[in-house]
Amino acid sequence: MQRKKKWVNQQCQEMEQKLNIDSKFMHAKINDVSGKKIKYSSPGCIKSKDGTMLMEKKEILNRWSEYAEDLFKDDRCKKPKIKKKIEGSSILKEEVEAAIKEMKNGKATGPDNIPVEIIKALDNLGIDLTTKLLNAIYDSGTIPEDLCKSAFIVQPKTPGATECELHRTISLMSHFTKILLRDLMLRMRKSIRPEVSPKQFGFMPDKGTGNAIFTLSMLMERCYRNAKRSPPLFH
Repeated sequence: MQRKKKWVNQQCQEMEQKLNIDSKFMHAKINDVSGKKIKYSSPGCIKSKDGTMLMEKKEILNRWSEYAEDLFKDDRCKKPKIKKKIEGSSILKEEVEAAIKEMKNGKATGPDNIPVEIIKALDNLGIDLTTKLLNAIYDSGTIPEDLCKSAFIVQPKTPGATECELHRTISLMSHFTKILLRDLMLRMRKSIRPEVSPKQFGFMPDKGTGNAIFTLSMLMERCYRNAKRSPPLFH
């Protein structure tokens, strides 16, 4: 009983620390502590574009394929031209090691069915092989076909959802692809971060739009208490 009380107090302290800086973490922590997680099941049918209810498995799969193509369709008139010969520093072993350590266990595998636990269990050998693979991709600019494939699964947002738009589309990709993307993202972040304004809220760590709304509400409340006008300006 004493251990349980200590654990609950520790979880509550973490939630209080994240209250105003990471609402997503806070809500996830509340679900973990309470043990109440809402799971919606699919009714087993889906509507077509014209609203017709589809019941057959083949028709449902075709509808999801059609929806995914429309969802990820490139509508740009002119696609950007990419230089084929771009030189850059090789991906370091330390970068790969850091990316692997950040990956969580128990995550679903991609089409290659290789769990991240196997990559971690290989230790230095796995890091060396992964670094060699990623540098071969990075230098050639060509990603193997197996690493380009993703398996899509859908989860309903509301109970009894029959429209494709009311489902979350989740992509299951190879963990090697995730490591490559994570390394490239961290490199780009180092170049882009200095260009981002310190006033930017949203798409920034610990600076979501919820933080901006909370700050604005606090300022307006203080102005109201002190009987001062505070017209908000947005730019």
